Amino acid sequence: MKCRNCKTELSFELIDLGSAPPSNAYLNKNSLKSPENWFPLRVMICKKCWLVQTEDYTDANLLFDSNYAYFSGFSESWLIHSKKYVQSMVENYGINQFSMVVEVAANDGYLLQFFKELNIPCLGIEPTASTAAAAKDKGIDIIQDFFGKDLSLKILEKYDKADLIVANNVLAHVPNINDFVQGFSILLSDHGIATFEFPHLLKLLLENQFDTIYHEHFSYLSLLTIKEIFSNNDLEIFNVEELPTHGGSLRVFVQKKESGNKKIKKSVNNILSIEKETGLMDESFYLNFYKKAEKVKYELISFLINAKKDGKKVVGYGAAAKGNTLLNYAGIRDDLISYIVDRNPAKQEKFMPGSRIPIVSEDFLKKDRPDYILILPWNLKDELKEQLNYARNWGAKILVALPNLNFI
Repeated sequence: MKCRNCKTELSFELIDLGSAPPSNAYLNKNSLKSPENWFPLRVMICKKCWLVQTEDYTDANLLFDSNYAYFSGFSESWLIHSKKYVQSMVENYGINQFSMVVEVAANDGYLLQFFKELNIPCLGIEPTASTAAAAKDKGIDIIQDFFGKDLSLKILEKYDKADLIVANNVLAHVPNINDFVQGFSILLSDHGIATFEFPHLLKLLLENQFDTIYHEHFSYLSLLTIKEIFSNNDLEIFNVEELPTHGGSLRVFVQKKESGNKKIKKSVNNILSIEKETGLMDESFYLNFYKKAEKVKYELISFLINAKKDGKKVVGYGAAAKGNTLLNYAGIRDDLISYIVDRNPAKQEKFMPGSRIPIVSEDFLKKDRPDYILILPWNLKDELKEQLNYARNWGAKILVALPNLNFI
């Protein structure tokens, strides 16, 4: 395989998590009777541009299909985060009723609904039918397609150039990262800005967040690497913010390299320096990452087996993609985790891909009263711990598996 950015031949492996189905390919009762598509889940590192990337085995059309079940709007903390972002863009960058806002990967309209409330013209790009329909139900104008150079040119036939383009947690999801970024360069107005949010590779490595690796994530991003990618596509980073979301993310602000008028802030060089000093451009920094993942796997399996021996019931909470990575890597099935609770109706009465553990509503959990509740989306543990306060009434213990097994 060659690097999807610079086309250098790849030979340096970060981790091999075995094989798994796509993490958002939830099963229904009928599909339980059929075999699943499993793909190797192996991550490589380019030693030229240092882009960390999954090895190619499938394509985006299979991963983001009409049954895609990730709806952003079911996380209260994410909605708060999104509303604050909109307020910041209005207050700090003059986005108003005369601006044009475009969001790439608009999902269920979780963010654009807040621009719409302010009567700010907005357009969403969303390829998955299920989430696009939910956004349309909110009255948001949606183009259901994958974003890139060709689509950006089509958009300009009907719409004005964008004063703000938003791309939250999508840059890692695109197989052709240069074509994707070039679309921003085409669609962005001369003095407009685009913002990208994505989990920070440095956090993934330092905090053993291996479960954020799954097929839908084609790339794992550092500022060092995306600075080069943006520059090659006539865009310039002028500001970076560190965020607590998804276990530690970056929000990167870009402008057109030639016409942008924003001064480059110190935060850009500060984070670039931290990445260099920590070793993101040093092969030795990446070694032994897989050993940390193995430690988590064996700790979790040991806990689940001992709980089973003691006659205790363990269930999961949050049917998240990262949970699927963990369950399939560890080979866990419903004999060790009886079911997964999720508030999203689109996931309820379905089954986790690979492990085939059933997904149920919260009402089921309240009636069943299990002994242990394992929070799978550990990045939301504070929010979910509050949601689960009622479980303490029957003595349930709540835990997470990453970065290590821990009761909370």
